[in-house]
Amino acid sequence: MRCYFFLVLYFITFYISAQEKYPQDTFGSPLDIPLILAGTFGELRSNHFHSGIDIKTQQREGLPVSAIADGTVTRIVVSHWGYGKALYVAHPNGYTSVYAHLQKFGPEIEAYVKKVQYQKQSYEVEIFPDYGELNIIKGSTIAYSGNTGGSAGPHLHFEIRSSVSGKPTNPLLYGYDVRDATDPTVLGLYGYPLSDGALVNQSAEKIQINYTKQADGSFLADPVSAIGTIGFGVNSFDRLDMAANKNGVYAVKQTVNGQVYSEFDFETFSFGETRYINTLIDYEYFYDHRQRIQKCFKEPYNHLSIYKSLYNDGKIDVEEGMSYNVELLISDLAGNATKLIIPVDGKLEEEKISKEDRTTDNFVIADKPNNFDLGAAKVYFPANTFYEDFFIELKKGNDTIMIHDNSVAAHRNFTISFDPSKYTEEDRKQLFIAHLDSDMRPSYSKTYKRDGSFTTRTRTLGTYTLVKDSIAPEIRPKNFKKKQWLSNYSYLSLTISDDLSGVDSYTATLNGKWILMEYEPKTNTITYNFDDNISNETECELQVTVTDNVGNSTTYTGTFFRK
Repeated sequence: MRCYFFLVLYFITFYISAQEKYPQDTFGSPLDIPLILAGTFGELRSNHFHSGIDIKTQQREGLPVSAIADGTVTRIVVSHWGYGKALYVAHPNGYTSVYAHLQKFGPEIEAYVKKVQYQKQSYEVEIFPDYGELNIIKGSTIAYSGNTGGSAGPHLHFEIRSSVSGKPTNPLLYGYDVRDATDPTVLGLYGYPLSDGALVNQSAEKIQINYTKQADGSFLADPVSAIGTIGFGVNSFDRLDMAANKNGVYAVKQTVNGQVYSEFDFETFSFGETRYINTLIDYEYFYDHRQRIQKCFKEPYNHLSIYKSLYNDGKIDVEEGMSYNVELLISDLAGNATKLIIPVDGKLEEEKISKEDRTTDNFVIADKPNNFDLGAAKVYFPANTFYEDFFIELKKGNDTIMIHDNSVAAHRNFTISFDPSKYTEEDRKQLFIAHLDSDMRPSYSKTYKRDGSFTTRTRTLGTYTLVKDSIAPEIRPKNFKKKQWLSNYSYLSLTISDDLSGVDSYTATLNGKWILMEYEPKTNTITYNFDDNISNETECELQVTVTDNVGNSTTYTGTFFRK
């Protein structure tokens, strides 16, 4: 009962603090439907934290998106990937709201964007309107929800940022009503020996620890024997009401004998630090199992600002003969919490699981630049490409090289340079640097060809080679045929694809005039909307040219009729 009282007191204090810090009645809802989330703020994603909330749109596109307050549009982005179509609105109180993966913008903004697209003759644009040029009022329709960019399904990605620092903050701190009555779920608990000679349950390697649910709803781990400096990690998720998605937890707090050793939450973070997610999680475990263990201790190369409290970097110095009561409190923003109790006894025992020997012939010093000659290619790692020093596995080859594997995270780009001199000049035009997956299937890595060398910059370790692409892209009409009357059509679309290096660019004209084609890479579709009114002629000649990443091109020409 005493434990429950302190939990309630903790969350009441946090709630009052959030109300004082963030305006509660200023912002309206971006959608006129109940807010059900597919993704939460700070959720662990590949190489980044999720910077907003993903609001479900009832599995459909085209829902009106409303301005959450009066403001002015400061940035508009239209991209094939990332946020797709996105809108940034600055508000007088110092905040900026962001709406992403949009289907289209509101009429005034849509016309503004299309004018720029036709001026630049480009679908992809980034526009910074003058302050006050596109003013909007609270509750007005500024866009329609969609599935553009890197979205995996229809939803609205929504953010609230500081207009001064640009840092995103958790939108749920501003009083939005999202139903959540479910405690976070724990999938796994792990012990980490961190110092020389340290052991957890007689293991010098990370080890999984079993636990059982107690009558009061908490979880009790099996007794842990340890010696030396150790740490704990937890794999967990949160689930909100009316949604099956496994979302990220809001906060993790670790206490040892009643003292807070580590505490972090996802109130806010900066985009400049987001790649340090790879130091919060056990990246090697993620590579092997596609699950993310969050470390309750802070590595020396971890520069995240999410920590509210740290003692000894969350590491526990276990002495022989001493006992330690470790508690992990995993919570969501609604105040639901799961407690995991870990009894630890200091015991010097025989080592049964030894530390794996990972030595190779090559060693990378993280804070210094590193160069390696691999025969077919040279590799250059700038200083601080990696988070820590490690033995790197490298394999030379005449055509193919191997640079370790993706069990190690790269924080910044490194350079791979191939020598193509053994190929003819004609062949070089169709060559590109490819990354090979585990099944040896190639994928294009952006290739720069200059000074007799092919180079690519990447953060992906693994196997690389030179691949020749001699096949031009394909273009096929999707919703029409040549010589067809299209008077009642609102749009026309075509499928474009390339089997190897991938589509690099496309362009289209109607009776010789450039037209805006919207490209959706997820469906390999380009679409023209007849509302653009580029041609009022009855007989229309459409010409579409698609070029792949090595310069192979295909042109489709067809005539249709329209009144």
